[in-house]
Amino acid sequence: MSTPRGPYAKTSAKRQKILEAALAAYEEAGSRSVSVRDIAQRVGMTDAGVLHHFGNREGLLTAVLEARDAEAVASFGDPIENPPAALEILARNAATPGLVKLFVDVAAAAAEPEHPAHDFFARRYERYRDGLAGVLAKTAASNAPAAAVDQSELDADWAARVLLAVTDGLQLQWLLKPDIDMAADLARLHTVLVDALRDRTQDTS
Repeated sequence: MSTPRGPYAKTSAKRQKILEAALAAYEEAGSRSVSVRDIAQRVGMTDAGVLHHFGNREGLLTAVLEARDAEAVASFGDPIENPPAALEILARNAATPGLVKLFVDVAAAAAEPEHPAHDFFARRYERYRDGLAGVLAKTAASNAPAAAVDQSELDADWAARVLLAVTDGLQLQWLLKPDIDMAADLARLHTVLVDALRDRTQDTS
């Protein structure tokens, strides 16, 4: 594959520089909002100059999330091929609330089919859903032990937290893929969680 040359190479390099600046801005933001101007100032450009490379603000934010995923895979590995990487990525996310807020905000807006991030999230959820299903099925069919967990943390508070997280996540996925049966999925999860709590209670009694 040939290396981009000429004006295209300069445009590609500038786009990459903007994305790196945007990632840094969101990583450092904490709970503070990040504006296009914040990003533009980091690369010595005008707001319009930054948006020129991405079409509009929504296109820029979508590209930032794509770059975030790519950076995570480069740093920790693909969480589908290497499940422990998912835990490292989550730990990293906890230290960068600005990026987490960006992800949640854009994910909600991306439910609209015309939003620039709609296809990104639809593909992302489909890839992770299919990939993780394969990993879980393979692990369940093998004799390999699952990752060790502290059984004392498998309590009702933990189960409620998981159930709420899945409820919120399923609603986002349903907006992107309406054939998902949210009620049935939650009912199955509720059964699994209750069984897990019951087993733990019996083991400790």
